[in-house]
Amino acid sequence: MGILGGVFNPPHVGHLICAQEAIIALELDRILLVPVGEASHREVEQDPGPAARVEMCELAVGGDERFEVSRLEVDRPGPSYTVDTLRELAAGGLGEEMFLLLGGDQAAALGTWHQPEEVLALATVAVLERAGAGRDEVARGLSGLRGAERVIFLDTPRIDVSSSFVRERAGAGLPIRYLVPDAVAGFIRDRGPYGARRTVAAR
Repeated sequence: MGILGGVFNPPHVGHLICAQEAIIALELDRILLVPVGEASHREVEQDPGPAARVEMCELAVGGDERFEVSRLEVDRPGPSYTVDTLRELAAGGLGEEMFLLLGGDQAAALGTWHQPEEVLALATVAVLERAGAGRDEVARGLSGLRGAERVIFLDTPRIDVSSSFVRERAGAGLPIRYLVPDAVAGFIRDRGPYGARRTVAAR
């Protein structure tokens, strides 16, 4: 099982393409998207709320049996910590090997996370290499952590789409179709979580 956490504000094609590449490279049975509830490390900009972000994730992966959306962090009170999520999944008794999918920047900062060595013990960290932190920077960030030697690197396509870019375009009433799945574009058009509610935003 691959675990892809994040704010997903909103989920976009870059998330799904990287997840799909991980399925192929790691021969995964499924990918679990885990939207953060209360972010422990930063304020979530233009946050429509955890429920809306979960709904957008469900819309993004709807109909694809390889993907599931978890409410673990949204339903858990207090700040969201990855180690708590991995513990709960491990305690679920499914016996699945877990791969935690991280971008290079996230992996390089893993040493600053809550209980990083337990994170490395509970799951194999698979770094999705894109623009940002390279292998040397990741290695420096993980230096001295027990379990860092198990980290693996995956080559993934460079998709220059970000959630902040999608929010900016939606807020300006510009098209976001093809940047996010159609169902997510429709949600943003109809609900207007990022400002403008214009038909053009979903075209």
